[in-house]
Amino acid sequence: MRVKRGVASHAKHQKIRHATKGMTRGNRSSIKRGKQAITKSLQFATRDRKNRKRTFRELWNTRINAAARLNGTTYSRLIAGLKQANVNLDRKILAELAVNEPKAFEAVVKAVKK
Repeated sequence: MRVKRGVASHAKHQKIRHATKGMTRGNRSSIKRGKQAITKSLQFATRDRKNRKRTFRELWNTRINAAARLNGTTYSRLIAGLKQANVNLDRKILAELAVNEPKAFEAVVKAVKK
């Protein structure tokens, strides 16, 4: 007895259509182009998860540098001083202090300058 595969194919196609929701017309309606679009979008997603980390670190460094210069030092001197003084604050926390708690950041800079 032969096996008809219409149900399985339809399910696969629906899965692709669901994944391509919101894409442009060709990628949304064509199964073949939809598969290609999904593959490419997953590649971009993987790449951009890495890039997001890079971008945020850039932002934190910029904020730390701006706040450090307001307190009479530079980013590189501040980071070097933190390492010498064994102060274990990461850049994310330093940037948060620089933006939201300027007094606390000023205290960190003073501790480093000693």
